[in-house]
Amino acid sequence: MSAKPSNPFYPFPELETNRLLLRKLRQNDLFAVFDYASRSEVSQYMLWDTHQSTQDTQQFLNISYEKYKNGKLAPFAIEEKATGQLIGTIEFVWWEKENGVAEIGYVLTPDYWGQGFIPEAAKRLIRFGFDRMNLSRIEARCYAVNTNSIRVMEKIGMSYEGTLRKRMFVKGERRDVLLYAILKEE
Repeated sequence: MSAKPSNPFYPFPELETNRLLLRKLRQNDLFAVFDYASRSEVSQYMLWDTHQSTQDTQQFLNISYEKYKNGKLAPFAIEEKATGQLIGTIEFVWWEKENGVAEIGYVLTPDYWGQGFIPEAAKRLIRFGFDRMNLSRIEARCYAVNTNSIRVMEKIGMSYEGTLRKRMFVKGERRDVLLYAILKEE
């Protein structure tokens, strides 16, 4: 077994699947990110607010660039290889290195919903987590009303572990959160 690098995010990796390239965000992704981040049907399931202008999106890109530079957890752009189009992002939103646990999060532009892109990207990132980050467990959470995300978590082999009742106060309301996870041996 090869030794794990001390920081698998420096330099920031590029990952591939059959249809997708997972890579750093770039400045020319600004309008593609704004396109989905400015849609209420997307942001309703996110912790962040709907982007009102490209300035909101630029702030997100700048934070991401800083994380890349410093070898921190940061979003992967999801690029459809056939078109070169950015269609979303996926990332580990937190990582407890000492416990070998991380949480995965994702967002996709609605034009690509239901075509298996997030499960494809998530399976690749999960493999990276188990192989390169030495994870033993990967979690994902979503609001109980987010049926699309529930289907994604089931498709990628995660098991439902419970409902965290009224766990999050987001956008003016208390929300139930579902917890899913997958273990390395699964």
